[in-house]
Amino acid sequence: MEIFNHTSFNDFTLLSFTSLQHFQIVMFPFILLTYIICIMGNSAIIAIVQTERSLHTPMYFYISIFAFLEIIFVSSTVPNLLVNLVSARQKISFIGCFTQLYVFNSLGVTECYLLAVMVFDRHLAIHNPLHYPSIMNNEFCMKLSVLPWVVGFLIVLAPTIITARLPYCGPHEINHFFCDFAPLQSIACSIPFYVIVITSSVAFIDVVVPFIIILGFYVHIIVTVLKIKSGDGKKKAFSTCSSHLIVASLFYGTATIVYVKPKGSQYDKFLALMYTAVTPLVNPFIYTFRNRDVKGVFRRYLGCLGKKK
Repeated sequence: MEIFNHTSFNDFTLLSFTSLQHFQIVMFPFILLTYIICIMGNSAIIAIVQTERSLHTPMYFYISIFAFLEIIFVSSTVPNLLVNLVSARQKISFIGCFTQLYVFNSLGVTECYLLAVMVFDRHLAIHNPLHYPSIMNNEFCMKLSVLPWVVGFLIVLAPTIITARLPYCGPHEINHFFCDFAPLQSIACSIPFYVIVITSSVAFIDVVVPFIIILGFYVHIIVTVLKIKSGDGKKKAFSTCSSHLIVASLFYGTATIVYVKPKGSQYDKFLALMYTAVTPLVNPFIYTFRNRDVKGVFRRYLGCLGKKK
């Protein structure tokens, strides 16, 4: 608690979309429906992977972890946004604000590195298929699945602490619908140079490093697949990576727009809404509708339900 002792106020005001009062009425049911579908879709993926023996493979193990991560990632911001859309009091406590900032960004970094782990799994399966089962055993899979969480929650700790220690003179109004580094630092009285350096360095490690890893693996995957003589073999190899490639592109595309583009646009909050709510909604549908194994399980379940009737 010592890192918060310098403050003389108890809470911030999240402005959210207060400048668009009439639009908020339309936003609430849309965002609520998006959140419900996102939770249900990702929960369905977890349930299917857990109950279907044919999906007990490293690839689907990571997909189920990714689905769980999406649930808590979207839950770190959207419920609070829904409350703010219908409530006159849009306050968030000082500790609550920085807790949200830490959890949201830690989960975001975890997602970046989990996507890198998932593409490493596909790279190993395509590049070294004979040794893949022995290398990707249960113990190794578990260690790889824990690594992104450790990296995510450790690396965000330093910028969170130094941002919490900044002097906030007021008004303590955050022009956003959740607490994030840029909106908070923009209302600080002053920002020392070392804070900018640390925040920028961590952002580079958070986003750019895993992106380079993913890009490198995919280049090697493409080169390896192009060497396959069989057309069916090429199609099968590419099909195992297509869903992950689309999800990674959506995630990094929206994240880059939100965090790399110059700040200050009136559209920043809408872009952030795409990144925090809409993209997690789309991901489970990409993994189901573009995945032959998962679609096969759905058809079998539907067939069994049809016979019971």
